[in-house]
Order: sequence, then C-alpha cells, then structure tokens
Amino acid sequence: MKDKEFLEMIVKNIVSTPDAVVVDRTVDEMGVLLTLKIDPADMGYVIGRRGQTAQAIRTLLKIIGAKNNSRVNLKIYDPNGGAKPTGMSRNRDNRDVDTSAVDDLKI
Repeated sequence: MKDKEFLEMIVKNIVSTPDAVVVDRTVDEMGVLLTLKIDPADMGYVIGRRGQTAQAIRTLLKIIGAKNNSRVNLKIYDPNGGAKPTGMSRNRDNRDVDTSAVDDLKI
C-alpha cells in the first residue's frame, strides 16, 4: 500500500485541485495496477511536457515496486479519451488558442 500512498502524495502536490485525486489499486498475476483519476483540467500537470512528468512518476513507482518485489504499473484515467477540448487549436508557438472568437467573425 506504500505505492498508493506515494502516488497520492506526489500527485496531490502537483495538481491545482488535490481533492479530486483518486487512486484505485488492483492486484493480479501481472502485478499492481494503480489507476489515477484526476480533474481533467489538471491532466497537463500530471502528464507534463512530452509526458516527462508521467514517465518520472512511473519510474519512481517501479523503484518502490522493486523494493517490495512486485511490478507496479500506472494508468492515468482520461475521461475525454485524449481529445482536446472543443474550440481549441494550437498556434505556431504550440500554445492552445481559443478559436471560437474567430468562428464568430466568419461570414
């Protein structure tokens, strides 16, 4: 159970709404699966640029699993299925831009 507590502690300190953090722990023949559920607005904080934050968390969980002779995997639950919010687009600086105002100007 130290893996679940560790994941909760790390994620609650990263996100802006720590009360929405829920970790489900299941054990099967493959090892331990931790399913992380967070507020969709905090998804970028947990995943990080190019997935670096999520990869770092997974690496730390594997170390904890190795100390306890188990395999620990992390699944981040995405209620949107990986889709961007509607009305959003990327500009050339790779930042999100709200395109709904531009759509209102079209004839």
